[in-house]
Amino acid sequence: MAASCDRGVRHHRNEDAVALDARAEPGSHAVLVVCDGVSNSVDSDIASLAAARAARDVLARATSGGIGTARARVAAAAKALETAADAANDAVVASTVAGPAANPGNPASCTFVAAVVDASLLVVGWVGDSRAYWIPETGEPQLLTVDDSYAAEQIANGVARAEAETGPQAHAITRWLGSDSSDHVPHTASLDLLTPGWVLACSDGLWNYCSEPAALMALVHELAPTPPEPLALADALVDWANAQGGIDNITVALARIDPPTQEGNPDGHVHS
Repeated sequence: MAASCDRGVRHHRNEDAVALDARAEPGSHAVLVVCDGVSNSVDSDIASLAAARAARDVLARATSGGIGTARARVAAAAKALETAADAANDAVVASTVAGPAANPGNPASCTFVAAVVDASLLVVGWVGDSRAYWIPETGEPQLLTVDDSYAAEQIANGVARAEAETGPQAHAITRWLGSDSSDHVPHTASLDLLTPGWVLACSDGLWNYCSEPAALMALVHELAPTPPEPLALADALVDWANAQGGIDNITVALARIDPPTQEGNPDGHVHS
């Protein structure tokens, strides 16, 4: 696993942040957290970094260890993501400016997305419009998150994704972390990782230019080195986003998944 976090071409500072953790045993447990500071708020760069670190520290300690039913493991991971979002929100409030020195209308705030890989189980949680994707070597890619944004509401009402995500309020988010957040409980989703591929968490600095899962999968396959190398791919995706214009900060976090082949079970599914 690896990540790349870049200021982009047009911003004067990097308000994105990323934090990672992995157990020593390959394939056992990994955590990817991406936070994107809200640009029109004070101390958004401090907010995003504090949030990413706090969430990572919670999730690094939380694992089911592969024990229990699939439903129990998903529930445990979802609960850990709620605790991580609580810690991240507290970190934003504790580490940023408050009182008369702050902008009372826009206190420090950021988005949050976290991906937890626990053996073959992936559980993601999010608040805002930072995203998590599953990009397999073969098969259907998936956007695992649904943005908390005005654009996502338009898409749900039938507006084409390309139109909604380029409109005047495309990046107006409806949920975030910070002192003025009314709801920072993360939405969650889960997926069994049964084929080789990439878990990808990113800020909108990447998906601005490549939103659809199929298009992102094609880009990943085009840029991925052989053999797979997460840092090289993360850097290549950031460079690509900058080449498209780099209108925002860009963060890409990746975990390479190579599940073991199940003996006597060529489709890779574990049957009980």
